Formats: sequence, structure tokens, C-alpha cells
Amino acid sequence: MSFDKSIINQKEINDKKDDTNLPTLYLNFSFYKVDPKWRWLNDIGKDEAAKEFSSLIDIANTKLKVMTYSTIGMRKESDFMLWSISDSVEKIQVLSSKVYTTILGKYIDTSEVYLSASRPSIYSNKITPSFMENDEPLKYNIIYPFVKSREWYLLPFGKRSEMMKEHINVGKKFPHIRLNTSYSFGMGDQDFMLAFETDNLMDFQDLIMKLRETQVSRYVVRDTPMIVCVYKKIFDIIKSLG
Repeated sequence: MSFDKSIINQKEINDKKDDTNLPTLYLNFSFYKVDPKWRWLNDIGKDEAAKEFSSLIDIANTKLKVMTYSTIGMRKESDFMLWSISDSVEKIQVLSSKVYTTILGKYIDTSEVYLSASRPSIYSNKITPSFMENDEPLKYNIIYPFVKSREWYLLPFGKRSEMMKEHINVGKKFPHIRLNTSYSFGMGDQDFMLAFETDNLMDFQDLIMKLRETQVSRYVVRDTPMIVCVYKKIFDIIKSLG
């Protein structure tokens, strides 16, 4: 049974009235940097490597959900990213291990890895992250870790809810931008992992500028690095590596 049918069934999600009954999903954002020695590999070897890696991703997508993105030219520390979503961290580990057994795997190093999990929002029961749905990925995905101050968590819940309402209302003005919020408490150095999907980067920039003006921004400690990722099939990504 495929991941999409067993874990993310949109009809089942829509039928549920209590978000606490939704399955827990683990999210992994793994960024890879390619060794310059890769460029010296002959074209036949590169073609075989691209086919092998593409096959690995196809097989992985029967057990979990894997989306592939190019970051070449966007960040100096990475060339591509695998976004994996699974009902267990062990499945993510298996994929990560198999990546290094491929031809390409011998020419790459992990530059950044972020781990998080799904959890219902305590501020709104109407927010369903995009990754809980079956929609096709949009052209761009801007991914970044997010850390709030300890003072934020010590505020009365009512005051936090009031400020978050303002924050959420800003997001509603950009309905064409998909928000994916997941939680890293105890799993990573950050509090949250954010992934904004959009077909227009300037729309995302407008959103961020508006969010900077909200009261919640007073309590943001860190929201970098912001990594722009371009959705592409892994075969095309590998062929673009030089």
C-alpha cells in the first residue's frame, strides 16, 4: 500500500472533526552538497547514477512521501534537498542510508538536516498543513528553522492567542501560498520547521514583510537560514549538477 493512500487520505482528514486524531507524521529536510569530483565523472556514469537515484526515490515513495528540490545557485552549502514525510523516523533513516549506497551517494555530503513532526495547532483548529494533503508541490518551497524566545512561552495563553490571531490573519491574505508548519521540540535545535510553498517568490517576500510587522515578531529569536528550493524531478536535478 502506498504512502499516499495509507497515511495522507484527504477525505479521511476532511471527515475528522477532532484534529488530535490525525496521524503523527515525521518530516525530514535533508540538504546535500555535491563534491566537485562529480563533474569529472563521464557522461555514461552520470546517466547511470541519475537513473539509479531516480529508481531509489520511486521505490521510497511506496513507503513514505519524498519530494525532491534543487538548491543549486541558491545556497553555497547545498545543491539539492530531499523532503521526506513518514509515519516513522526509521523509514526516513532507511532512505538516508540507501542514498549513500548509490553512485551519487559517493559524491555527496549532508550539509543540513532538520527533523520535525506534525501536531495540531493550539491556536486554530482550522489550520491543516499542506503536507497533510495530496496536492502537487508548487514551484518553490522556502524552508527555514524557527525559534521563539522563552519569554513567549511564559506569556499567558490568552495573550499569545491574541497575537497569533493577528499573525494568522496576515497569512489568510495570501491564500495562494501554502504554509507547512511542523514541530521540532526535542527533535532539533529549532522550535518549528516552516516550509512555504508558492509559485511566485515575490508573493512570499511580501508575506514575510507583513509578518515582520506583527506583534509575534517581537518574540522571534531566529528564522534563518531561509533556503529557497525549486521543485524538480530528481533525474533533472542530477543532470544539472555538471
